[in-house]
Amino acid sequence: MSPAPDALTLASLALFGLAGGVGITAVGPGGVLPTIGMFLMTPLSPAGVAGTAIVTHVATGALGTAAYTRSGQLRDPVTRRTAVVLSASALAGTPVGVLLNTVVSGRGFGILLACAVTVTAGLVWLRERRTAAAGTVEEAVHVPLAWTVVVGAGVAVAAGLFGLGGPMLSVPLLVVCGIPVLSALAAAQAQSVVIASVGTVGYVLHGSVDWTLAVVVGVPELVGVIVGWRIAHAVPARKLKFALVGTLLALAPYLALRP
Repeated sequence: MSPAPDALTLASLALFGLAGGVGITAVGPGGVLPTIGMFLMTPLSPAGVAGTAIVTHVATGALGTAAYTRSGQLRDPVTRRTAVVLSASALAGTPVGVLLNTVVSGRGFGILLACAVTVTAGLVWLRERRTAAAGTVEEAVHVPLAWTVVVGAGVAVAAGLFGLGGPMLSVPLLVVCGIPVLSALAAAQAQSVVIASVGTVGYVLHGSVDWTLAVVVGVPELVGVIVGWRIAHAVPARKLKFALVGTLLALAPYLALRP
């Protein structure tokens, strides 16, 4: 059995959870932060990191879905259709990601996570450029069903592998496809409930969930979800997005080089 983390480590993991929750509903790619925190600061195996992280996203996804339903985005038929397609695709993609995790070494997990973090940072940057180019009014475009399925399945595989929720990759990908930011955020919250639920079952069956750390990270993450939702609706999040990009790019080399 691994030694229990000290108080400083637990406090740091709680801060990773809080920041991750803010990122999930404010900009999308925040769910990777708890995974990064546990990978860097605990002796958990790749499966333990992913399994513990993905458990927290069941609650954050449900809360995010409720928040975006309340603010009206998930009542829109087009957004609701996107959410359904993403969620259905996740049923097939998530188990593949969980299976892949079981054959990845610790070093390989770090390298793959660094690649995912770098790709995410690039997608956030592209999303911000697209949003800025569109001006103050975003107009939705028709996204072919096949593209939505590809996004949903691909995101679910990555999420199952790393223990992520859907918004990390699906939000920037959907925005790049032409879906407005708030609609993309809303649809991704619904998808993350499916990803996290299916992934949790898979990792529990493998005995790869640290429930104590899931609580330490997950409770502040829930607080962050509400804060992030308010930010998304009330505050221009441009600076937050670029801060997230900078943080992810700074962490990527360390993740890849961690022994």
